[in-house]
Amino acid sequence: MAKRTAIVVGATGFTGQFLVKQLCESEEYAAVSIITRRKPEYDHLKLDVKIKDFNRLEEEDLEIADDLFCCLGTTIKKAKTKENFQKVDLEYPLQIASLAKKRGIPNFYVISAVGSNKKSPFFYSQVKGRLEEELIELNMPSLSIFKPSLIIGGREEFRLGERVSEGLFKALNPVFVGPLKKMRAIHGRQLAYAMYHYALYGKKSKVNIYQNIDIINARPIETTEDQPISREELFNWEKREGLFVEKEKQE
Repeated sequence: MAKRTAIVVGATGFTGQFLVKQLCESEEYAAVSIITRRKPEYDHLKLDVKIKDFNRLEEEDLEIADDLFCCLGTTIKKAKTKENFQKVDLEYPLQIASLAKKRGIPNFYVISAVGSNKKSPFFYSQVKGRLEEELIELNMPSLSIFKPSLIIGGREEFRLGERVSEGLFKALNPVFVGPLKKMRAIHGRQLAYAMYHYALYGKKSKVNIYQNIDIINARPIETTEDQPISREELFNWEKREGLFVEKEKQE
């Protein structure tokens, strides 16, 4: 597999931090560029950091890359107003996607949410629904949308509502088996790994939707290696003859 290059927007966020580390430490990616409003704590030889105001982002700010991962997201509480929330979770991702298309970046990956629907009675779900619909209308070369359930894990800031929900989902996760498995809470690390995994091994259709169960099921690709022949097999001519005959048949 040829070495890939990636851009990550939202790299200092909870999931974005895991994703940047995953990309930099993987053998599949030769270079990782991040566009962020503040300097990250993480550093790596493959990592190029661009400090930018998203309100002034231009096409030239995006490197030529194979993959662009958008991990932007906030909460109403942190954003203070619905307008600010919409700017981070809708306007910025759409702007970045549009620039990526103009730049010729073939693959765009974005985090949405389970239950997203522009007609939902809940503002959060409305915004996510609008995001998905408008991204699809952009007609990008390949768009991948990740729809996780509640994202859990230690965050820098304390969010009471999320902590209560996180505790509830952690308690219920063992109960979510069979058809209910799709409702399990997702750790930010697993979501980041799923984005990385499907960027490498997922479909490259015009639109790819990864539901919560797909995120849960993303696992490292197991590679099979030839096992060494034991000393007993090596010097047991009867076993050795059968072993090599079998290998020849397979070849």
